[in-house]
Amino acid sequence: MNTIARTGFALDPVTFEVLKNSYITAVDQMAEQILRTCYSFVIYNRDFSNALNDVNGDSIAQGNADIAVHVGTLHYTCKDVIRAFKDDMRPGDVFAINDPYAGGTHFPDVRLVRPIFVDGAPIAYTQSNGHWSDVGGSVPGSFDVMAREMFREGIRITPVRLWDGGRFCKDVAGLIAANTRDPASIIGDMQAQAEATRVAEREILRLVGKYGKDTVVAGFADVQDYVERAMRQRIAALPDGSWETQDFIDRDPAGGEGMIPIKVRMTIAGDRVIYDFTGSHACIGSLYNSAFGATFSAVVAGMKTFFPDLPLNSGFYRPIEVIAPEDSIVNARWPVAVTGFLMPYEKIMNSIYEIWSKILPQRAIACAFNLEYLLTGGRDLRTPEKKIFMFYDWLPGGWGGRNGRDGANATTACFGTGLQSQPVEGQERVSPILTNEYQILTDSAGPGKWRGGAGVRKTSTLREADRTVISYICDRERAIVWGIEGGLPSMPHGLTLTRAEDGKADWLGSVFSDEALRSGDVFSRPTAGGGGYGDPLERDPALVCEDVADEYVSIARAQKDYGVIIRVVDADLAAYAVDAEATAAERARLRGLRRGRLREAPEAVAARFRAGEIDALDAVRHYAVVLDWNSGEVLPISTAQFREMFLKRSAAHWVD
Repeated sequence: MNTIARTGFALDPVTFEVLKNSYITAVDQMAEQILRTCYSFVIYNRDFSNALNDVNGDSIAQGNADIAVHVGTLHYTCKDVIRAFKDDMRPGDVFAINDPYAGGTHFPDVRLVRPIFVDGAPIAYTQSNGHWSDVGGSVPGSFDVMAREMFREGIRITPVRLWDGGRFCKDVAGLIAANTRDPASIIGDMQAQAEATRVAEREILRLVGKYGKDTVVAGFADVQDYVERAMRQRIAALPDGSWETQDFIDRDPAGGEGMIPIKVRMTIAGDRVIYDFTGSHACIGSLYNSAFGATFSAVVAGMKTFFPDLPLNSGFYRPIEVIAPEDSIVNARWPVAVTGFLMPYEKIMNSIYEIWSKILPQRAIACAFNLEYLLTGGRDLRTPEKKIFMFYDWLPGGWGGRNGRDGANATTACFGTGLQSQPVEGQERVSPILTNEYQILTDSAGPGKWRGGAGVRKTSTLREADRTVISYICDRERAIVWGIEGGLPSMPHGLTLTRAEDGKADWLGSVFSDEALRSGDVFSRPTAGGGGYGDPLERDPALVCEDVADEYVSIARAQKDYGVIIRVVDADLAAYAVDAEATAAERARLRGLRRGRLREAPEAVAARFRAGEIDALDAVRHYAVVLDWNSGEVLPISTAQFREMFLKRSAAHWVD
């Protein structure tokens, strides 16, 4: 029996490898095209992805630098375009869609789809997805926290033709752009994305000219079958069983106090994996809901983290089944608001990290920080035209500690690992906002035998502007980034606003929209570090001393969180030493105290916080108490939920 028959592939191994990598390269070339021609500063900083889809709409390849959040969604939107226009396509057509209820993510993620014709019929589709900086709606940036339905979130684009046989449909494009705050940039991004799809079309046609249509089309099927087979073999080699966990959204802004649970039960059955979200909370009264396509994407992205060597296409998806009850926070249907889907998205990803960390402990990783979006918009008074500006910013943060390694510092979120940290020089050029501070934040990393990565803090000042508002889309103010296997949490997320008129600093928290800003106002926000892995009292004191020298950990928290007593030798030279005898005594003392602290009455802890005897890090890391970080009042339901998970993830793994 020859090799081809034995493997079941249509192509010989050499041709297969050449085409497999050629498909990925074609998609990567799309990315290079977008980076050089896009108008939006958001897309320029890599909030985009691309794909090659087969004649059925299934994914053949995605790019090496595509952001995680679009993984597992691009085949859905391609299929929706095919359903709408299958019998009405011609060479040169390009279609647009951003519909999250048709398998997309949220309205700012606009996909352009181009059919690739050979011999008068499509053989594949090339797709470019970019996050437009504004798609209309009630607030600049199109993230309205209080939106309960999509009508406040921006324009919904069901499949529509933007290029008709190569002719640009200016009327359709103009209609879409006119519903945004920056129509000129939107038209420019349309052109950039359309040209990117042309790049992939050119490459596929080149391959057809070299290898023939039948060989290229056979390659489309073979690369998917290859990944499916490899994925099933990996799964089948693991023990059957079920594992479950849960994570939380901070709150329902339209409801009462208490965190919003997302429950995940994962089952391995032979060569299949089933993810069951039964028991997750119903849709909530804000934009923090996920439609099914985004939930499926979170599952795929979370699982792919543990199988990094496999190419990504629809073959990866075939062994996966997702059960997501309709009208739940993980399967919202029209017209429920879903633009903030990234909040449940990252909770799903981190829950999957936790489950797979038990199955593949050599790759174990604790919770990563939560992506946050800061959106500021108004009139730029630096120009005579006083044009509308959009400051759309995100920050890096810390990833969780790993089995045998510390977490990554100041890294883009698991939601979008392809994102780049936006250069402040570019931001200051296009927006009247000055960056005063941008640095790694000491003590932000979750303590552990292997600590989480450190987060950052960024502080900015609004300059010459008028009619300006600010919105902040984040989470983990209450469902604080957690550790595993005995590791400790990170810190609460939230934004502080200092008014120029009185110099008063107000904690606005992690979620608000449409807050008025005036010139001279200063806003500052941290990103959390990652959660710790393993008991922090087992961390090598020399590593803690090194963290102090690097300013990842303060001397005070080295003692509080790690039980390590650090002596200053020469602060100017960053020279420190461990007091070994005092450290041994301190660690013994903390082992005797820490379980009792978790039984302390939350009201008593809150009183000590308000009196200044303890700080927020003490409250969450040592007492597992969640407070209103502005007033210092205890949040009883959130605290009960947080403590329950803390006991399972952290305290249950301590050795006294």
